[in-house]
Amino acid sequence: MDNKITYKDFFGLKEQAMSKADPTKDVVLSAADAKDPKKVQAAQNILKTTKGRIHIEEEMVDEAQLLNRITDYKGGVEYVLIDPATAINVADEIKQFAAKKNIDIIKYKMSASGKVGYFLFKLGQDPAKESQQIQGYISQKPEIKHFRFNVRTQQQAPNQ
Repeated sequence: MDNKITYKDFFGLKEQAMSKADPTKDVVLSAADAKDPKKVQAAQNILKTTKGRIHIEEEMVDEAQLLNRITDYKGGVEYVLIDPATAINVADEIKQFAAKKNIDIIKYKMSASGKVGYFLFKLGQDPAKESQQIQGYISQKPEIKHFRFNVRTQQQAPNQ
């Protein structure tokens, strides 16, 4: 027995057929137009005479936009943890990952609270590949809330 039919029969659901817009009766709005109250009102006024429906076109996304661009990578990675109690474990896992990928760590710092961590990696032969590896590894860690490529510079004490 088909699981889809069983599910529908159990819950008493009816499958709704997706119909295309009828150009003689229906009004097609883009997703942006659907957010504009004036355009929606105009469409509703047209539908009073045609007895049609409003169809909203979905916008297509070309590709996912990564927050950290490869060109932003200069060796520094700063991350924020969801739970500071996992700070030492996360740092150790990142160190193991870097060692496995032959990426040298120049500096590691952790905030006093343990919530923010910072790694400065030595740039190798192919920084673009390294940044992709690092971004891929860190982004899949559930303990990390968010991260960014950032090189912390030491602030010099002002001359007196």
